[in-house]
Parts: sequence; structure tokens; C-alpha cells
Amino acid sequence: MHVKTKLRGLAAAAVISMGLGASPIAAEELELLTPGVLKCAFSGSYAPFAMQDANGKWSGLAIEVFREAVDRTGLEIEYVITKWESLLVGLFANKYDMLCDTMDITKERQERVLFVDGWLESGGRLVVHKDSDVASLEGFKGKTMGVLVASTWAELAKPLGPGETKYYQTEADAFRDVANQNVDGMITDSIAAAWAIEKSGLPLKIIPGYLSRIQKGFAAKKDHPNLIRAINEKLAEVVADGTYEKITSKLIGYSPAPEEPIRTKF
Repeated sequence: MHVKTKLRGLAAAAVISMGLGASPIAAEELELLTPGVLKCAFSGSYAPFAMQDANGKWSGLAIEVFREAVDRTGLEIEYVITKWESLLVGLFANKYDMLCDTMDITKERQERVLFVDGWLESGGRLVVHKDSDVASLEGFKGKTMGVLVASTWAELAKPLGPGETKYYQTEADAFRDVANQNVDGMITDSIAAAWAIEKSGLPLKIIPGYLSRIQKGFAAKKDHPNLIRAINEKLAEVVADGTYEKITSKLIGYSPAPEEPIRTKF
């Protein structure tokens, strides 16, 4: 499935300044399949990273941050929707230029692809009722913990010393039990927790501190260094001028920009 969006005229993309003290890079040097058009792939609806409204318009953390950065390069953007498990296969088969999906930056993946600088940080967080007396991770000792079945959250919960651990088939059920005070807290992904709280209005809060951390990036093949440099520059601008915080805060209530982004390994 292809969705094409005109962001700026191709004339504006004739030259892209890299801001690195080097000569500007012409659009034809950006290793694109089609000059002036950036074809990117993602796996479809995955709130709050990618969501489609009734009119077919895409929004969400990944979609909007990526679109803003590409808009500033002057390139045209074309989306390709494919299955998650096929994203890298299609990338290496040159079906698109890069991925605009939310992919965890890991050492193993860095051996295979070029990630832009980490643009979002997430990880395991403790969620409790908004009226809970728990104010820190250390304050949860002896209390009842809720975790998703077949997840890594139960292992992350052990250092907190919960008195009992209750397992759930869905995170929605766990959120509901914390809101109803049937369990004292739960561990889930930071972004998932923030999105659930913003969307549902449940009486919940996220305790300061991460139990695990992961950064996410947009990926391209290793032979696309100029493209990645161009996206990196514009992503940095999006963060620096406050646009990133505006985009993310309206969706999850805060800015998940990493304090120390994982940098591209050229």
C-alpha cells in the first residue's frame, strides 16, 4: 500500500545544507530510489506511534516527528505500509529508502543498518494509582504488582521487592485493576503508560525513574549515509526549536527526547 504526500516542491530540495561545515549536498546525492522522493516504510496502525483517522490521514509520534524532519529537507515523502516482520527484508531488497517505524536501537541492529540519532527514549516504568503513597521506586516494596503475561516486566519488578505479583492477559486489564486499586501498581512501557493515561483519563500516575531504557530510531541501509546525515540535522532542529515537544506532548503529555541520544554509527 502506497500513500504519497507532497511536502514541498522539488525545487526546494535541489540543495540540502548539512550544517556540518561541509559543502551543501545536492538532493541527487541522498541515495534515494527516486530523486527528490523519500520512500519510507512502516507497519501500519500502532498507537500512539502511528494512527489513521477516518479520512485516511496518518498521525502519531513516529509519523509526525518523521514528517516534520523530512518536511524541512524539502523532499517529498511516500509511505509504504508493510508487515513488521517484513520491514528489514523490504529495506534490503530496495523496496523503499528507509524505515519510519519505531525500531529499537540495539547493537545487533546497528551492525546491519544505519539508524538516525535516537529520537525517542522509552523503557519500563512503574504505574500506580494517582492517590498512592508510593513516590519512588524504592517505596513499592511489599506491595502487589501487576504485569503482563509473557513479558519481561515481571523480571524488572523483582528489584522493587513486591509482596505479590499478579499476571494479566492484557495491559488494559492491568491498568483497570490499578485504577480500581485492586493491585498497587504495574510495570509497562513508558510511552504505552503515558498514552493510556492521556487517552483514558484513568486516575493513574507514573513514578519517576526507569527500570529499563531503550531508544528508538529510524533506519536505512548502510549505504545511505548522506540521507541519514540530512535527517539527523533536521531532527535536531525539530527538537531544538520546541516542535518535538509540541508534537509529543499533545499525544502523551511529555517529551520523550533522549538526554543523550544514541548517535549514528557511520
